[in-house]
Amino acid sequence: MEKETCNFSYCEKPEIVEIETDILIVGGGMSACGAAFEAVRWNQAAGDKFKITLVDKAAMDRSGAVAMGLSAINTYMGKNDPEDYVRYVRSDLMGIIREDLVYDLGRVVDDSVWLFEKWGLPIWKKEDGHSVDGATAEGTLKGGATPVNSGRWQIMINGESYKVIVAEAAKAALGMDNIYERIFIVKYLLDDAVENRIAGAVGFSVRENKVYIFKCNTLLSGCGGAVNVFRPRSSQEGQGRAWYPVWNSGSGYATGIQVGAELTLMENRFVPARFKDGYGPVGAWFLFFKAKATNAAGEDYCTGENFDDAVKKYGAYAEKLGTCMRNHMMMMDMKAGKGPIYIHTDKAMAELAKTMDKKQMKHLEAEAWEDFLDMCIGQAGVWAGNDIEPDLKPSEIMPTEPYLLGSHAGCAGFWCSGPDDLSSPDHYKWGYNRMSTVTGLFMMGDICGASGHKFSSGSHAEGRVVGKEAIRFCGDNADFKPTINQNADELAGEIYLPFEVYEKYKTYSTAPEVSPHYIKPKMLQARLQKIADEYFGGVSTWYMTSKTMLEAGLAQLTMLKEDAGLTGAADLHELLRAWENYHRIWSIEAHAKHILFREESRYPGYYYRGDHDFIDDENWRCFVNSKYDPKTGEWPVFKKDYVQMVSD
Repeated sequence: MEKETCNFSYCEKPEIVEIETDILIVGGGMSACGAAFEAVRWNQAAGDKFKITLVDKAAMDRSGAVAMGLSAINTYMGKNDPEDYVRYVRSDLMGIIREDLVYDLGRVVDDSVWLFEKWGLPIWKKEDGHSVDGATAEGTLKGGATPVNSGRWQIMINGESYKVIVAEAAKAALGMDNIYERIFIVKYLLDDAVENRIAGAVGFSVRENKVYIFKCNTLLSGCGGAVNVFRPRSSQEGQGRAWYPVWNSGSGYATGIQVGAELTLMENRFVPARFKDGYGPVGAWFLFFKAKATNAAGEDYCTGENFDDAVKKYGAYAEKLGTCMRNHMMMMDMKAGKGPIYIHTDKAMAELAKTMDKKQMKHLEAEAWEDFLDMCIGQAGVWAGNDIEPDLKPSEIMPTEPYLLGSHAGCAGFWCSGPDDLSSPDHYKWGYNRMSTVTGLFMMGDICGASGHKFSSGSHAEGRVVGKEAIRFCGDNADFKPTINQNADELAGEIYLPFEVYEKYKTYSTAPEVSPHYIKPKMLQARLQKIADEYFGGVSTWYMTSKTMLEAGLAQLTMLKEDAGLTGAADLHELLRAWENYHRIWSIEAHAKHILFREESRYPGYYYRGDHDFIDDENWRCFVNSKYDPKTGEWPVFKKDYVQMVSD
């Protein structure tokens, strides 16, 4: 079939807006807000030499993984030191992390939390031995007040407006004239004159008939991870429900891959255990309310035969009971028919009631509900629909479908240069902190790899590191003038191709949703999710895959990638969905290639290689990296040495 191109013979040509800037921040989540705030600070110190621009697919107030809110800040050092933080992250991520990046974050993250409080975020405090709600608590963390810890690293907040507060500070620093909202960046652009050099980005408005071309000296990428690449457990009216925000479509991965940025640990994924069907959070219930999870017989699934079998198979990693290992033991009971798995919210509340008066208990119940109203309002609907009062009856929990991300209990992302003051090995640093292997392209938040457990505060702090480095980079490269080899019409035509294809062929059949000439985004996504689920270790195979399954799935993915070039879009919303799907395909391809290369089950409970169901530290305690070549299309996968910098 002849390859389709768009010369606007059938669809309306968009207005083309070209913008030149020094620093381009792509994204509007926590890392992007941190980068904007800090870049402005250092730019002011440099005499406002550089123009700083932010472009976001959504609106910054509710953009990113913190959009709905949070009930806790998951990374606060407090009295802990960065070395302890490194040990915690390394243990939970099965022994392989970039310890320089994690240590670097640990030494600066609290400063972001202090800023959040300064900007108005209510943080709970300990007063006279009691927990005091953030709205009435006195003192500040920076001034020495004691936070209410729900775990070693987590502190409780009143967080419904968490993201709004953080976004407001970034917007005030940048100025709204430098912020472009509801513009979906779909492609990064390399410089035509300088090899391996970022030069800009191109995208389109999701509200108007406009294409935007940005030219820049440096680009700070904070576009989040990937969800809905695997078939979700929810179906029909719940299709698309996920724990991680559905608008995270792998754009952060795909845009970087396509310009040749090196990846690391893309075989990693996160499979959180969540309230079944509602995907409600379990962290506060486990850590703060001290709820227990058991099988249907009331037994702790992380003990006894399950624990012994896991230790035999996975050694010392099982003994540490990290996130993925707890998943693994839960699934052992589920496969053995000992489910459902219950979280006993009722027993936790009853136990707490023994030490509280009625007023204190009433307040605690309100906080328990706020945990969901901050983070997952839909969970209340699931309870109502199933006749469950969580203070009187337990709820089921279940491992979700896999997500690709690098800020939570996952570490998939790009290979980035680290700080130069930590005596780290040479292959950990090659220039500016958090710069990728593409000159001028920085990664932050979910897409800075091998350094998970950043969460919201860590992502903001990492963005601030990148914002500062971007100013330094621009100062060192002030004479650079970006040159792009594609003209504006070519770039616009590439973006609008799904419009052209649809308009050209929409009358071929009496039902424009179905045509031999194009595939609609919803249908393409269903195919993608089916491939990922059945071949790459999704829920239908209990996260199990193998060499033969991965190879078969990658062959299917090759055909899907070809068909994606014939997506038909009827409106701007479908154009958005078309490009999100394309980014998901690139993300899951990287994921599958990495799992295929790593011949072990490094993350049991997240995925299993049925043909290598063990952990092999002798051969595989290393980074698995890959690098797509945009000129040749080759995509080699290779090892890189792991170096332990902090003692056990």
